Amino acid sequence: MAPERKSLTLPVSRNRGSVLHTRLHQLGSLENAHTINHTYSHADSDASLLEANISTEVCLTVLDTLSVFIMGFKAQLCADLGHNPLMKKVFQVLLCFLQIPQSETALKQVFTSLRTFIYKFPCTFFDGRADMCACLCYEILKCCNSKLSSIRSDAAHLLYFLMKSNFEYNGRKSFVRTHLQVVIAVSQLIADVIGIGGTRFQQSLSIINNCANSDKAVKHTAFPSDVKDLTKRIRTVLMATEQMKEHEKDPEMLVDLQYSLAKSYTSTPELRKTWLDSMAKIHSKNGDLNVLRTCGSTGMFRQGCCAFRVITPNIDEEAAMMEDVGMQDVHFNEEVLMELLEACADGLWKAERYELISDIYKLIIPIYEQRRDFEKLAHLYDTLHRAYTKVMEVMHSGKRLLGTFFRGFFEDEDGKEYIYKEPKFTPLSEISQRLLKLYSDKFGQDNVKMIQDSGRVNPKDLEAKFAYIQVTHVTPYLEEKELEERKTDFERSHNIRRFVFETPFTESGKRHGGVEEQCKRRTVLTTTHCFPYVKKRIAVMYQQHTDLSPIEVAIDEMSGKVAELRALCAASEVDMIRLQLKLQGSISVQVNAGPLAYARAFLDDACAKRYPDNKVKQLKEVFRQFVDACGQALAVNERLIKEDQHEYHDEMKASYKDLARELSNIMHEQISAVEGGTKSSLSDSLHIFNAISGTPTGTTLHGMPSSTSSV
Repeated sequence: MAPERKSLTLPVSRNRGSVLHTRLHQLGSLENAHTINHTYSHADSDASLLEANISTEVCLTVLDTLSVFIMGFKAQLCADLGHNPLMKKVFQVLLCFLQIPQSETALKQVFTSLRTFIYKFPCTFFDGRADMCACLCYEILKCCNSKLSSIRSDAAHLLYFLMKSNFEYNGRKSFVRTHLQVVIAVSQLIADVIGIGGTRFQQSLSIINNCANSDKAVKHTAFPSDVKDLTKRIRTVLMATEQMKEHEKDPEMLVDLQYSLAKSYTSTPELRKTWLDSMAKIHSKNGDLNVLRTCGSTGMFRQGCCAFRVITPNIDEEAAMMEDVGMQDVHFNEEVLMELLEACADGLWKAERYELISDIYKLIIPIYEQRRDFEKLAHLYDTLHRAYTKVMEVMHSGKRLLGTFFRGFFEDEDGKEYIYKEPKFTPLSEISQRLLKLYSDKFGQDNVKMIQDSGRVNPKDLEAKFAYIQVTHVTPYLEEKELEERKTDFERSHNIRRFVFETPFTESGKRHGGVEEQCKRRTVLTTTHCFPYVKKRIAVMYQQHTDLSPIEVAIDEMSGKVAELRALCAASEVDMIRLQLKLQGSISVQVNAGPLAYARAFLDDACAKRYPDNKVKQLKEVFRQFVDACGQALAVNERLIKEDQHEYHDEMKASYKDLARELSNIMHEQISAVEGGTKSSLSDSLHIFNAISGTPTGTTLHGMPSSTSSV
């Protein structure tokens, strides 16, 4: 480029027509200089040079045009302290030259234009919202890592000018705004894995320090030491995040490290939010939309964090957040809060957690009502209408999958256990293979072994040269009282921190045996936080083991069958395929399988004496409930089947009667098959009256024989 091009910046004070004519003549002469004897490569090189010159010329022309526009509309640009749509558009045009690769010549002029822009509109960067200052710091710091030393030098000098201008704007007291935004920008660059922190970036930090030390205008102020503190803090952040490079391919570990860094900034919520935003990007990239993050200024509400507790009890940890001196610069107002809450509601919609949207809108609606913003209110209520419609749809269809949970045990991490939350319906094989590959890449394929069963791991049985992994499918664990309170599938999958899995075993040491010797160990795991959380894996805090004897296993299995059948019958839209499959498996009269196997093993006269009386009574009562539930299921099936299934239904009905007859013989009491599903309510009423009066269950009421008898 010709030397005179550097003059094409601010302000324009020459004949535009003659300059443009000269430029067009220069560009045209390049094309005219081509001859037929030029090789293809030479012509291609000239074409590239032509395109480069045109690109640079476009950049310089736009900068000149912006200069003229700024001088003509300065008053409009200064409106609202420079925070207006027109200023935003002008700033975006300037910033795009740092975001889109430019030639070295063009970038020098861009830095000059930005320096002039900062000088003319300091309030835009150092007062009100920090959006523009934040964007500028982010892009300048990216340039501070440039491969070209001249670009790094110019970027470092521009950043120093921004700091000094902020210092002067604040009456030579501090440059809090720029200080905070630079640290946030560094954190964002690290989180985006831009690759800063090397020698080139360190050189740019040294240039900034040298500028502060050699600047006589601020020599006797606190500015040089403040700049030194800032660069030192940046280097500390870079060192603290060095581990992230090692775990780029391990999303769980990467999020864990970022969350640890976020927790270290509890005194600076703006920085904490930066790292939480970074974690959200990782989750979104991996398709983990159900991972919930809470952001916003809870201090805007009188009730503080409690306003969000209905959404997640994890919000309590945000209450411990303190504010340092840097918070005086953070510009949170009602408008910012509305933006964050509406973004949160959008995230909940994408995660299919429609039930929570109303809790967010309950915080927003009163503010819009106070403003009389009826257009916004109409939009919010329309979204609520669609959200509740979605809730009804997914409840009827049962097609919403809110995630699958797994327990991960890692011997190489001192036996640590985590609960993983995977998207939708993730099979055990998928997460097992993913973790196996992850740790094989880390330690070597021959050094990692997968423990296939879900039983307890004895460290003495493991070889020291291998890293062991154990993955087990777990389900949310809710006690009976919680099940009564949490009636929907969503409520039973949201804000949960206890999980259960079961391991079969026998006293002889085998995993499986006959029903009379089959035991199982129920393990309940409690995590440190509730799901969903800002992380997709949460450490296990403690675990509780309960061993079930063979008769207790029978009671548990039969109670589960009763609950499943009743749930299928009570559904608003009955799943006929599942109902028929459950019925077919329940009313089988095979000798060595199904419910009758439990009855013969524990309720037959010869066997019942070996077990505690209270357990035998409990199992008998479960079988009575089981017969009732099967009768109800058959009645529902008969009501809903098509004509071509009547023969199949009659076969099941016959099997059901055989089942009731077999149970009557084993239990030595009359177990009547329910006809038409009418027995259940009567039976339940009899049990209630008997319980109140103390009458044994085998007595009669008004001459009507009961289908149950005392044990």
